[in-house]
Amino acid sequence: MMPAVAATPLPNVQYSLTQWLDYLMHLHAKPIDMGLARVSQVAHKLDIVSLKPQTHRLVIAGTNGKGSNVALVSAIMQAAGYQVGCYTSPHLVRFNERSQINGKSLSDAQWIDAFVAVEKARGAVSLSFFEFTTLAAIWFFHQQPLDLVILEVGLGGRLDAVNAVDNTSCIITAIDLDHQAFLGDNREAIGFEKAGVMRPHQLCVCSDPQPPQSLLDHAQQLEVSLRCLGQNYSYHRADAGWFFYSSSKEPSQAAGQVLEFLPLPALLGDFQLQNAAGVLAWLDAQTDFEVSCDAIKIGLEQVKHPGRLQRLQLGQQDWLLDVAHNPQAAEQLAVWLQQDNAKHTTKPVAIFSALADKDIVGMINKVAPHVAQWILLDLRPEDRATDPVIMQQHLSDITTSQIADSAKQAIELAQAVAVDRVVVFGSFITVGAIMTELEQHG
Repeated sequence: MMPAVAATPLPNVQYSLTQWLDYLMHLHAKPIDMGLARVSQVAHKLDIVSLKPQTHRLVIAGTNGKGSNVALVSAIMQAAGYQVGCYTSPHLVRFNERSQINGKSLSDAQWIDAFVAVEKARGAVSLSFFEFTTLAAIWFFHQQPLDLVILEVGLGGRLDAVNAVDNTSCIITAIDLDHQAFLGDNREAIGFEKAGVMRPHQLCVCSDPQPPQSLLDHAQQLEVSLRCLGQNYSYHRADAGWFFYSSSKEPSQAAGQVLEFLPLPALLGDFQLQNAAGVLAWLDAQTDFEVSCDAIKIGLEQVKHPGRLQRLQLGQQDWLLDVAHNPQAAEQLAVWLQQDNAKHTTKPVAIFSALADKDIVGMINKVAPHVAQWILLDLRPEDRATDPVIMQQHLSDITTSQIADSAKQAIELAQAVAVDRVVVFGSFITVGAIMTELEQHG
């Protein structure tokens, strides 16, 4: 435990990153506290609300695919020679992962410098862990000579801490039901929350094939330069790769851009083409950067995104880790498993655990036909963790399952099953716990 600290730690007191994180976890009464009043107040004091000259600030919102979009944009822009800062959440293994510059995580010392700056600026304003760390990341990027800063929305968009600062453009990915207690219980309500990251007269790319009307209406109200999948751009898979097409940005021009024989993204899953197409639509429509087709191809081939259909080898077993934590993401995982199962004589075993506020039944029903048996990981005492007995009850009429009290035990149980594949999914916490333990296995 961190020693008792004053309300405002003195900058010359050298707390470790672990101590800072523990302090921030207990700083605010509510772990999720939607609204921009408090965070905007501190953002103004930090002088990070306005855009920095020569730096493009891209916000990425959506239900699924946000992290993949961040990874794709970053990889392509780095291949084009630009300096890129990325902020994502949550992390998988180490907190430092949440902020990266050119693919390298911030050091403990860099995070601490940012924390000190936010702590000085906030005064008596109470901030949640996410609000504080988001401001710290943006402040740090604001001090650096970056060409592009990419900010991933944590929850929703309109009232998310990321939305407390200005942005140059935004991408809105696939939209579906998630976080209904905060965002609403239908796509129209959720679409409106996602659309909150739009800025008047600025560019927004939406890669959802059926964007909610609420999003389209909001874009029209703000006179946003909106580019939608199926209307302003499209793509199709070919034997050796894929093609991207965009309509002209100017009505007077007859044709737009065509990119042929692009390499498939290094990220697994057919749905990554939808993500990649949205990224290329953003590249096509923005005007701040020159990006060659060669840089696009290199970025697509080199992109990495841990925890998204990530394959690892443990002995003779092939492990697949995916942070799918809602039915839409679980459905995409199921598509991948169905395709992969066609190459094998047996189905994989699943290690699964989800948080209590998620649609656990929906996720289980999507994946259950494609796995042989389940290992249910007990994440308690983690906040919002689901009792594995409850998860087991959902599976009782479908297949057999075991309960693991720890990630270590879950891995041991999976290794004991005579199958050559293991799939891990359900939450960032689940995948992070297994990934951390797998690292111990070398």
